[in-house]
Amino acid sequence: MNNTFTHILTLTFAVLLTGACSNNYYENIDRGSGFQFEPGKPELRLAASGFINEQNTPQILVTGDVVYASLIYKKRDEDISAVINIEVLVERNSESGKKTVVSNQQFTETLIRNDRGAVFDQNVFRFERQFDVEPQEYKVTVSITDLASGANTTRETTVEIPEVEDNTAEITQIRTLAKSSTEEGSQFSQVTTYDIPSQLDSLQFVFQVLKPTSRPMEVESRLIKFNSDSTAAWPMSYQNYPNSSIQYQGIEYDDFEVIQSSLRNLQVRGNILIENNFKGLQEGNYRLEVIAKSDRNEEIIRARDFGIKSAFYPSLKKPKDLAAPLQYLMNDKEFEELTSISDPDSLKSAIDRFWLSNIGNSSTAKSVISMFYERVEEANKQFSNFEEGWKTDPGMVYILFGPPWDFVRYNDRMVWSYSYNLDDPEKNFVFRQPKMKNKFYPFYNFILDRSIYLNSLEYKQKERWLSGSILTRQN
Repeated sequence: MNNTFTHILTLTFAVLLTGACSNNYYENIDRGSGFQFEPGKPELRLAASGFINEQNTPQILVTGDVVYASLIYKKRDEDISAVINIEVLVERNSESGKKTVVSNQQFTETLIRNDRGAVFDQNVFRFERQFDVEPQEYKVTVSITDLASGANTTRETTVEIPEVEDNTAEITQIRTLAKSSTEEGSQFSQVTTYDIPSQLDSLQFVFQVLKPTSRPMEVESRLIKFNSDSTAAWPMSYQNYPNSSIQYQGIEYDDFEVIQSSLRNLQVRGNILIENNFKGLQEGNYRLEVIAKSDRNEEIIRARDFGIKSAFYPSLKKPKDLAAPLQYLMNDKEFEELTSISDPDSLKSAIDRFWLSNIGNSSTAKSVISMFYERVEEANKQFSNFEEGWKTDPGMVYILFGPPWDFVRYNDRMVWSYSYNLDDPEKNFVFRQPKMKNKFYPFYNFILDRSIYLNSLEYKQKERWLSGSILTRQN
């Protein structure tokens, strides 16, 4: 795209976004949910959307993903199985705050696997349920109980199906669907998190314009990409991030470019379905924004934010994704040489050589590698924001040192302790938030208080990983 044209579009959008703020613009942005990872509990990811079906009946579609590896399995003949109980509760909200139960479904699923590797499988079991409802706002609560352990996970979300009144048009929530174009037979299905792995390279955004009259209306759909941090955390002994840097700011919602724009002129009345399809988007943070304008200058705005992450996020499968977090253990020259390898097989072999040449013992190396990448995946699930969780400051510290023994959370900062001595500067790490999480800045962006005095500690911790002694807890 011509740079001048892009700049003009960006300025135009800035004006539109600023003007829209006073009209509850941010209230109409759906951002999906995070992973909300809790160790020892079933991992549940939830999405719900409202729409009008072909029979003109309002419906809610509830989609849940349960990670196989988060369940407890028992031996069953030649197989292993996990049994989960699922409860889906749909309640209608009222202006008074009172909730009315619309539906409460409970069902049991037995997940049978013939591969004992299921206990490490980060793929998901998906379930969906549809509910006929009336136009209104609803609260959807889904609970999963692992019947082998009794562990329970509950997630909540809200759904709104607008009601057309006084001949005024409305727009439904934007449903986000994805599929892999390289996987034969893959079908579009509802996305359950803000983060979308890039292997799901075909995206579809669906919404409906509920138009009660034949008066003309323009509907403009725009995909925009925000400037955001995508770099790995700096070493602990470096200087702190400059206040003006993208690492400090995290994501800049007033700095973006328009990726694609389309305009539709609607002349007929009725329930009009509109789809926007995108393929092969690069990693980053996006917003699909829909603005409908009538000939009376009435305006309706809906938006859906989402982030494109690495191929199998939050898992790591591709060699280049396995290589990236090793910068926390390598020196600059080693990492530059590693990442200069373009062939995936050669890169995977180089990664294996790095671990074995440092640790020496292949059995110990295997255990250390497993621990390292388990922490990377857990960091992705716990600290994911506008960038992958392992790249954040808490993610780096979590990978190197593991979960803190204790932590204290304040409004704008948190302290992680790896000692019972809370005054030990080498065992207590302070993280600060430059911006508080809110509807205008919907992410936690905790930044480590860096210090040159952490150089020795950081070096010793890297050596523990490279020698294999990380497998032994250090008091």
